[in-house]
Amino acid sequence: MSNGDTEVVIVGGGAAGLAAGRRLHEASIQCLVIEARPRLGGRAWTVRDPLGLALDLGCGWLHSADRNPWSAIAETQGRRIDKTPPPWMRPSLTIGFPLAEQLRFRDAAQAFYAKLDEAERAPDRPAATLLEPGGRWNNLIVAVNTFVTGAELEKVSAHDLARYEDTEENWRVVEGYGTTIAAYGTDIPVMLDCPVLRIDHRASRLRIETAKGVVTADQVIVTVPTPILADDGFFTPVLPDKLTAAAALPLGLDDKLFLSLDRPEEFEQDSRLFGHTDRTGTGAYHLRPFGRPQIEAYFGGTLASDLEAAGEAAFFDFAVAELVELLGSGFARRIKPVAMHRWGADPFSRGSYSYALPGQADMRAVLAAPIDGRLFFAGEACSRHDYSTAHGGWLTGVAAADHVIAARQKARGV
Repeated sequence: MSNGDTEVVIVGGGAAGLAAGRRLHEASIQCLVIEARPRLGGRAWTVRDPLGLALDLGCGWLHSADRNPWSAIAETQGRRIDKTPPPWMRPSLTIGFPLAEQLRFRDAAQAFYAKLDEAERAPDRPAATLLEPGGRWNNLIVAVNTFVTGAELEKVSAHDLARYEDTEENWRVVEGYGTTIAAYGTDIPVMLDCPVLRIDHRASRLRIETAKGVVTADQVIVTVPTPILADDGFFTPVLPDKLTAAAALPLGLDDKLFLSLDRPEEFEQDSRLFGHTDRTGTGAYHLRPFGRPQIEAYFGGTLASDLEAAGEAAFFDFAVAELVELLGSGFARRIKPVAMHRWGADPFSRGSYSYALPGQADMRAVLAAPIDGRLFFAGEACSRHDYSTAHGGWLTGVAAADHVIAARQKARGV
């Protein structure tokens, strides 16, 4: 590709980029989605296991499913929606976690979230300061929140965490959330396997420099993750406000490991175990998701980062150690690793999803703000209430596309 020309370039082919691209395409605006990976979907990625079952290595839950636009999109695509309540909405298995202790943990967690609901009445601070000092269940509350934010609560803005909105309806797509999102790119002009290296906005026409050449455009919608935006060479000239905002909204880390499970009938479908209830560095194990002979293991925050540094095999070793402690030494022979992806090591994401540092919650609006009617921004990190989700990506992508449409109409005097 050399000196390509289009009206609008969308940088990034994840949930936000595809939502923006489809909105522009349907408005008959010439656009091009440029994606660094050889596939669409971004941090939504469905693969197949040896049995042909869909595994979501990235986002897997239709959070706030009753208002999540991907729910209707999946149904339109003919996908099957599983509405089984998620493991975190009901008691865990009592192995290593007696029901009486689960009830005490629930009460402690509810007390924390009650304080969180009031957090914006005071100056922002680390969310960890809302925990009961010395509380028995603090470590498990923090561990659970690493699956929500990708980071421990001492790193997370209380205001930002309080702003997250959840209807508590959580569904799954049997064929895969990643499959659904990638398919949304059908018929949209796309260039894959093409990292964008720099966006030069000095001239009236924007110059998008890629690994395969140069594209020029009237407008650009940027949907890449914040660690990419935080590179000071991504824009020429540098955009200081965007650098500051991106640095204030780092990506946390939440990795999943899928295990095959021999003799699965021993366990209730869609049940859960925690490796430990007395530490932050523990895994959560979703047993028999969709009734399948599998375990979907979750590792968040510092634990996920440490395991990534040790290599992919470290995740399996850690899971085996925790599960054997709960279920006996013979259990090790019943599980095998099937699939995972290290999102922190992925050069095009460098993490899983965004959280705001203490005092930086309002940086989401700074990140989302358009520049000069030519540069627009979208992605889950731009969402005030739906960050960390694929529907937050969709909503901000559509909003950015609508702003582009309005800017083009204004330029034409419409």
